Amino acid sequence: MKFTELDIPESVLQGIAATGFTDCTPIQAKTLPLALAGKDVAGQAQTGTGKTAAFLIAIFARLLKTGKDAKEKHPRALILAPTRELVVQIEKDAQMLGRDAGFNIQAIYGGVDYMKQRDALKEGVDIVVGTPGRLIDYLKQNVYSLKNIESLVIDEADRMFDMGFIADLRFILRRLPSFERRQNMMFSATLSRRVMELAYEFMNAPEKISVTPEQMTAERVTQILYHVANKEKFPLLLGLLRREGMARTMIFINTKREGEFLYDRLNANDFPCKVISGDVEQKKRLRILEDFKEGNLSILIATDVASRGLHIEGVSHVINYDIPQDAEDYVHRIGRTARAGAEGKAISLADEEGAFYLEAIEEYARQKIPVEWADDDLLVHDYKRSKPRPRLSAKPHGKPPGRRGEKSFETPVKSHRPRKKKPSGETKPA
Repeated sequence: MKFTELDIPESVLQGIAATGFTDCTPIQAKTLPLALAGKDVAGQAQTGTGKTAAFLIAIFARLLKTGKDAKEKHPRALILAPTRELVVQIEKDAQMLGRDAGFNIQAIYGGVDYMKQRDALKEGVDIVVGTPGRLIDYLKQNVYSLKNIESLVIDEADRMFDMGFIADLRFILRRLPSFERRQNMMFSATLSRRVMELAYEFMNAPEKISVTPEQMTAERVTQILYHVANKEKFPLLLGLLRREGMARTMIFINTKREGEFLYDRLNANDFPCKVISGDVEQKKRLRILEDFKEGNLSILIATDVASRGLHIEGVSHVINYDIPQDAEDYVHRIGRTARAGAEGKAISLADEEGAFYLEAIEEYARQKIPVEWADDDLLVHDYKRSKPRPRLSAKPHGKPPGRRGEKSFETPVKSHRPRKKKPSGETKPA
């Protein structure tokens, strides 16, 4: 199906053409006829299938059809997503697809530009893309209102549950116009019972669609699994990086501490890289991601905060340095490569602990991961050890530097006051 065959406004078709899209992906071909007809949709699709474009096109078409009151400043469409990175990506796609439609689109998320985002909402926007937390913050301050919402999208609904956002999500949904007065779309990697309960509670008889294939992972991803002892993981990683000539690689780890270890050792061995994790400052995270997208950085180490919602062209390799404990995270991680019809390779290193998670992953992905055995000459044993990170040392006596409320690392001062002696003959009360 081509986009031109659908009832899409000309200004939106121009934006689609500018992106180079001509044919609908399977999820778009199933979603758009229903959504353009005004029906609610609950869609299941794996990552990288084009669902973002599907709901954005439907929103644009609806808002152009209903028209706008020139005096009204409150948003008319709301898109909810679980992570900052996903919000940024959706907003970027919306600006590109809606370039000729004349909409004012604003991303709302924590970590950056509090007053700038607040002022933008106050001045008036058409479409808001945001995470629940900051949206609720501004809502409680009466910075904006949800009374005019005509279109609602909940993206990565399963992830909302996993990250504990369901209470915040319900808080927002209960302040929207009744579901008969708006169009609702929900997308999720899995349409589990809890996700569908949310759909039936806040949506108007949604049409359930799914394009999940027999194989959950992208077809063009070549998957390889190495069984390796924990102490040999880094030597094998170095050997793979040298042999494969990885142009743009994402390395996934399970903990921030493991990320810091890899960052130090890879840089010490002439493989420049950077790390993004949940506690990295948002501006820094976006700067690192931009460097990676533009090709200024060839290796990105990431926790699962980056495994969903990021569309980065040309990721040649994904390496699971740590096997994820959640089977769904495996699918989302390797979905960072082989996007939009390209090819890619996903390499997983299963140590003594990671091997325990493989059965659940293969059952969820509905396939066995091909196993290869590393020859000894692939392992690099003469690598440079990174210097240990300095620990916080005790500070001199006195008031430590820093802002009020920060923890002090100074050595506690012992009191030299003499203890009061009990009077002789004093006994404890019975």
